[in-house]
Amino acid sequence: MTLVALRRGVQSSEVHAERRDESGADVDEPERSIARVTRFLVALAVLWLVGGPPAAMAASRPNVLFILCDDLRPDALGAYGSKQVRTPHIDALAKDGVRFANAFCTTSLCSPSRASILTGVYAHRHGVRDNFTELPAALPHWPGRLHDSGYATAYIGKWHMGENNDAPRPGFDWFVTHKGQGKYFDTEWNINGLRRETPPGYYTHVVTDYAIEWINRQPAGKPWSLCIGHKAPHSFYFPEPRYTNAFNGVRVPYPDSAFHLEGKPDWIRQRLDTWHGIYGPLFEWRKQFPDRRPEAVRDFENMVRAYWGTLLSVDDSVGRLVDHLKRTGQYDDTLIIFMGDNGLLEGEHGMVDKRTMHEPSIRIPIIARGPGLPAGKVVEGQVLAMDTAPSILDLCGARPLDGIQGRSWRKLASRGDRSWRTAWFYEYNYEKQFPYTPNIRGIRTDRWKYVRYPHGDGTPDRHVPELYDLRADPGELRNLAEDRRHASVRRRLEKQLTSLMAAEGLPPDRDRMPVDQGIKGELPDQKIR
Repeated sequence: MTLVALRRGVQSSEVHAERRDESGADVDEPERSIARVTRFLVALAVLWLVGGPPAAMAASRPNVLFILCDDLRPDALGAYGSKQVRTPHIDALAKDGVRFANAFCTTSLCSPSRASILTGVYAHRHGVRDNFTELPAALPHWPGRLHDSGYATAYIGKWHMGENNDAPRPGFDWFVTHKGQGKYFDTEWNINGLRRETPPGYYTHVVTDYAIEWINRQPAGKPWSLCIGHKAPHSFYFPEPRYTNAFNGVRVPYPDSAFHLEGKPDWIRQRLDTWHGIYGPLFEWRKQFPDRRPEAVRDFENMVRAYWGTLLSVDDSVGRLVDHLKRTGQYDDTLIIFMGDNGLLEGEHGMVDKRTMHEPSIRIPIIARGPGLPAGKVVEGQVLAMDTAPSILDLCGARPLDGIQGRSWRKLASRGDRSWRTAWFYEYNYEKQFPYTPNIRGIRTDRWKYVRYPHGDGTPDRHVPELYDLRADPGELRNLAEDRRHASVRRRLEKQLTSLMAAEGLPPDRDRMPVDQGIKGELPDQKIR
């Protein structure tokens, strides 16, 4: 019996019933209304006990397939305008759902951003400020909330919060991961704490195999939530053999912005020859460094080609997963979210890696499709990684997490939201293990970006700040921070940044950070690269 049929049955019984009480007097309308509601709720409870939740209620509890990539630039996907990388399966998700054109991370570093995606709060709230810190076990996250709501939950792939810990984490019925970064080939996996195994093969395909196996084990009628954490396209970049030479004919020059550093802070020029600079080792694609010779661009070119090659396998994985959901009749009832944890600099401003607040470093792709979302929609509003948690819970009809800082974009995606944010702030703390980026606090509005570099001990900043008019200068080529004609804009943004941070629990007297020890030339430890 369906919910509609049940409702009709109740209504029919009311039509044929006597509308009088035992004494023969007419029953008041309020009493009849209460009686109707009571009979309906009793019948609904009986139906639930006999046959499970009604179809209308089950439809509000979609399955969730969450696919997270590592260091994924939006412009490396066809749906976001890539002219080189063809990603037909990911593009198809965008056509069937919503593509967020202006999505950002609030800390461009793997572990802090992943923690924000799960919990819906900034890094200073969840406490994961680097790639070596565990996500606090007691901190609520959206998969755990779904688990408490009756979902079967699993995480399969790169977790990367707690470098040497591959044990199962709270909130998941099934947890398959590895220590550290994992390897593109022949990674050792911890299978839910039960055993360790090293299946031969390419990471992207192995994690997809594990995912499909888990989906196949789920009983009919119970919603499930599966998180897949890809290694790709994180360094070091090793495509699978069939894609090793996929981009050999594509020329990849250094970006023009690498040669226009005038007016920018000195630390950017100091970074050029380091582990995170374009003349440095390029994640071991360059063996002799620093190398500023024009012909050394070949090393940069090979690095970018390999990065692209790893993404072709991710697209294949998405195709396999979608095909499996369609063949098993689950596609229409599954919310699929595909996104990256942070962006990536590929030569812009002379830098590689991420961490900075420049656009390529903070921009991430987010694509969502499934029940409750329109198809073929492009959303222009500024969406943040930490909006993921409240959005998924909203779309699944689950109770929201308390006191979070992210916002559900369901309304924004469906019909627009005039109250949506027009500004947000960015935070990053200097890392002694990777001493190539200073402390960063910045604000991005729909038009402007202002970035400052606190020294960390309360003394005045020692680096020139950056100010960009993103509407006139989307490539951030001209720093306006010292331009007197924009002094009032700078003052306004400085004040707005302070207010935003204070509103989110980070006033100046509580903003703790390491002391900036400067840009250093040594390479990071081999074990943590």
